[in-house]
Amino acid sequence: MKLLRYGPVGSEKPGLLFADGSIRDLSGHLADVSGAALDPAALAKLASLDPATLPEVSASERLGACVAGTGKFICIGLNYSDHAAESGMAVPPEPVVFMKATSAICGPNDDVLIPRGSEKTDWEVELGIVIGKTAKYVSEAEALDYVAGYCVSHDVSERAFQTERSGQWTKGKSCDTFGPIGPWLVTKDEITDPQNLSMWLKVNGETMQDGTTSTMVYGVAFLVSYLSQFMSLHPGDVISTGTPPGVGMGLKPPRYLKPGDVVELGIEGLGSQKQTFKADA
Repeated sequence: MKLLRYGPVGSEKPGLLFADGSIRDLSGHLADVSGAALDPAALAKLASLDPATLPEVSASERLGACVAGTGKFICIGLNYSDHAAESGMAVPPEPVVFMKATSAICGPNDDVLIPRGSEKTDWEVELGIVIGKTAKYVSEAEALDYVAGYCVSHDVSERAFQTERSGQWTKGKSCDTFGPIGPWLVTKDEITDPQNLSMWLKVNGETMQDGTTSTMVYGVAFLVSYLSQFMSLHPGDVISTGTPPGVGMGLKPPRYLKPGDVVELGIEGLGSQKQTFKADA
């Protein structure tokens, strides 16, 4: 299934994408795409529904973030060897883990706000993992049992805030609207191999990133298991797994986003996003 959330900011309703491309309303069957609704048994119950019998939603409806109630937005840095090289950093001996504020989460096509004082706002297309049931001390072999599905995650970054202002990366990753996720949460049964998905990103129509999850240093199962050794992962938590090369910071000379720029990005089987960048008030 491709689960989604539609409607105005703060008033989104649950839905799914039907095979004919239409959006169907799920509010008669669950309150939201969050928490207990992501449990395997709950997803199996939703999968038994006939989408053709569900109310159709206007195609003009705004899409919200594909999962609600996210308690943790965990990110993995330098998880593609070729991206680490363009960043001038070594591949880490263990995953680089940092948190992105959940207040950064927004819809896949919402405007992204360039924060006050920003000089180096950058783009990063990433595979997002959505947790479906509580994971604590799980093995790599069983890790995928705790995954509800996958989504496109845009890990927007302000590089000066991230690396030139001392301290941790989090403040360069957590600005409002710096976490578009969606357009939909694709349940894991639809993704044969999360380590073999093509991914891309364009700025103003120009391809900047053209990669594949096959070059991830630490794969999906490893990351879920690894993180669960340090913290419980709860339903609705999102793990953004790193980006392939082609970010603005790695270009020569570097290139960063400015008001009016349009970024489009997508991952094979998971849909695409499109954002216009604007100056924050």
